[in-house]
Amino acid sequence: MTFKKNHKIFNTTMKVDVMSKADIGLVGLAVMGENLVLNMESKGFTVAVYNRTVSKVENFVNGRAKGKNIIGCSSVEELISNLDRPRKVMAMVKAGPAVDALIEQLLPHLEEGDIIIDGGNTHYLDSSRRSQYLSDKGILFIGCGVSGGEEGALKGPSMMPGGNKDAWKYVKPIFQSVAAKVEDGSPCCEWIGQEGAGHYVKMVHNGIEYGDMQMICEAYSLMSSYLGLSTEEMQTVFEDWNKGELDSYLIEITAQILKKIDPETGKPVVDIVLDTAGQKGTGKWTSVSALDLGVASPTIAEAVFARCLSAIKEERVAASKKLTGPEVVFEGDKEVFLEDLRQALFASKICSYAQGFQLLKEAAKEFDWNLNYGEIALMWRGGCIIRASFLEQIKEAFEKDSELANLLLDDHFKAIIDRCQAAWRRVIATAVTVGIPVPTFASGLSYYDSYRSERLPANMLQAQRDFFGAHTYERIDKPRGQFFHTDWCELGGTTTSTTYDV
Repeated sequence: MTFKKNHKIFNTTMKVDVMSKADIGLVGLAVMGENLVLNMESKGFTVAVYNRTVSKVENFVNGRAKGKNIIGCSSVEELISNLDRPRKVMAMVKAGPAVDALIEQLLPHLEEGDIIIDGGNTHYLDSSRRSQYLSDKGILFIGCGVSGGEEGALKGPSMMPGGNKDAWKYVKPIFQSVAAKVEDGSPCCEWIGQEGAGHYVKMVHNGIEYGDMQMICEAYSLMSSYLGLSTEEMQTVFEDWNKGELDSYLIEITAQILKKIDPETGKPVVDIVLDTAGQKGTGKWTSVSALDLGVASPTIAEAVFARCLSAIKEERVAASKKLTGPEVVFEGDKEVFLEDLRQALFASKICSYAQGFQLLKEAAKEFDWNLNYGEIALMWRGGCIIRASFLEQIKEAFEKDSELANLLLDDHFKAIIDRCQAAWRRVIATAVTVGIPVPTFASGLSYYDSYRSERLPANMLQAQRDFFGAHTYERIDKPRGQFFHTDWCELGGTTTSTTYDV
């Protein structure tokens, strides 16, 4: 098997001409891998490629990559031999054991100071483990979150690299060249932090993405099931929303989705898509991490649970024949409700992002990462799935106050919530009244109301815990950190349970 490169013939069973070393190697020629390679090459970099199924390499080099500065390789050894030092190898393979297996394949052919990059949707703990494992062997590791899907990979993704910072100077020119750019030309790619920080930030990005998508689904559901709008009317609404403060990639593609007609049935494609949602785990990981760190992220969790409920389609169909709810009847002005709905969506979205950044702040404390929240907002401003115009205001909020406790406390976002919350409450009340589920809208509002409450009913909860388990409690009239126990049943016992927080 032979591949052509600039009219030279290279035999894949032999080492390529030593005069043509690649700037970077990439393993894994699925959709994201292929498009990243083409993106890198278009920016002036020579890329060596390898795939476990070698026929994919041949098809790629003789197809989309034909005539480009891309070197096809038939083995890991050949890939490494074609790389300039320090060798940089980027893995775009399925997260999990496949990454570990590839690392073990690469190691015998690498030298101290060479770099392995994992660009998949990897769990941050795996990246932290690999960073330490490879550091002990003298190999530099980068765990890089890549967001933007197929189009982003080709035209400019958001890239979130973390790991061994000694590697950053070698990959920075490549990554920042291929990354998306915002209006002033700044790349949506900057060093995040050590160990698994890059993949952690990508994980939280995906958790926020889950929330964003579910909120849009709830708005769509209310338009369809409550207002009775046609698909064409809803498409117009989302197009209009995308011209204002809701301007974002997900609102934009929602309008495009609503426009697409199925040629076989003549119906809108969205109407023939089965209502069962898939997931790859990043939303769940975000929620689990929030629980582990004790950070309230209910909107992201509700978005995950909404997908779980959607998955039990047959059970829901059976339940719909037995369980009853209120009759859905619209009364009022549709334009007025649509404006309320727009404001409710925006307010819920702000609360979801506030929860995501709270989680990042707590993770930075837990893992001793020095995260720059303004830069993270900038990296999400272009290329990625949650890109939205209001991320510029998030960036400005953290630039004004790097220690900002919560986005809701920033003057700009406080003013938006003040303006939107009456509409937000009306939409949720209406949805509850007519029996249309809005889990992310409602959880966002509950989060807001809880966060703004000077006193929550947790005093009763803690009293209950002390009653049945002698877990003790703190008092409002004593300094924090002093714990007390009441003999609620007057049994005379004084033994208490150890006090700790999970």
